[in-house]
Amino acid sequence: MGVIGSNSLLLGPIAPEIATSFKSTAQSVMLASAAFGLGTALSALFLARYIDRFGAFRMLKNAMILLVVALLSSASTFSVEWLIASQLIAGIASGVAIPAIYTTAAAIAPKGLESKTTGVVLTGWTLSLVAGVSLASILAEQFHWRVVYLGIGALAVLAIIILSRLSNQDENVTRTSSSPFSALSVPGVKPLLAACGGFMTAFYGVYGYLGDYIYHELHQPLSANGLIALCYGIDFGSAAFLDLTISKVNPKVAMPASFLTVAAVYLAFALSGNSLPVICILMLFLGTANHLCVNLLITGLNTTDTSKRGAIMGLNSAVTYLAVFIGNTLFGALYLHWGYTTVLYAAVGFVVISILFTVQIRTTSKR
Repeated sequence: MGVIGSNSLLLGPIAPEIATSFKSTAQSVMLASAAFGLGTALSALFLARYIDRFGAFRMLKNAMILLVVALLSSASTFSVEWLIASQLIAGIASGVAIPAIYTTAAAIAPKGLESKTTGVVLTGWTLSLVAGVSLASILAEQFHWRVVYLGIGALAVLAIIILSRLSNQDENVTRTSSSPFSALSVPGVKPLLAACGGFMTAFYGVYGYLGDYIYHELHQPLSANGLIALCYGIDFGSAAFLDLTISKVNPKVAMPASFLTVAAVYLAFALSGNSLPVICILMLFLGTANHLCVNLLITGLNTTDTSKRGAIMGLNSAVTYLAVFIGNTLFGALYLHWGYTTVLYAAVGFVVISILFTVQIRTTSKR
């Protein structure tokens, strides 16, 4: 998860450097992130269904091999178009890998500890932010942005080696593959996915252009983007200590409250985020709130119908990374024409819409 997270999140902070290298703009470079999101969404929608048939462990290993190819291609690109194509392939690989990881985590979790187990898996995102993205900004500034993709590629190879040494954990393979759309009929899935879509669109829209805003508008060095990722990642990871506590709270209360906190952070950012120290503090709060939101969403989806976990997690990844595509394209246009403050206000609006869906969630599950 750390390798996938690093690739999906590192482009924003180093986009100004890549744009300079190709004599392009950050908005053009971020189309590669949009392509990654689109590839992940389509893959999760049409390929993740086979996790239930062939097994999450097997699908994960194959997806990681394809991801290595995409990362090496990204490192060797000589045009923005090539980078976009490479990240599209990376997205296809990630669209299978992410739901496979979540499915495996849910399958091995002791009953009643699904939230805690999901929290452990989410530490992979923490590693990607604290180590991967933070280090990426420094490497891009001190050496070259290509070194970043080579490094992530090397870590992906290491992950494959580790997976190959593990015993196959696919004990509950059904030999059937549920249509991802059939999972929409499971009670509670639709509002959770809708909430996920609005929440993720807001985050990736804000995060995608934060690096360029800090670099060009606040005139900070590229390494400052690493500091921002570090602040966000530290509290995203630290919030894992709250998972067991939050799992005891009624989701009908915990989820709207967590989403409301995210909206409040974006609003505070829009009103006062014109200095690096203030942004760092806001990122600490955002990290905690986002961790709780993601955990509640994943846990809620995983406990709706265990027989369709692969299809449901595929839908979750599809919605999440469709949000990456929408966030980077829609918010990119807002940023280009009206500035970063408008991006933040739009993010508040998307999260408020998500809150309206969270109040519709069901607390029952089918096992």
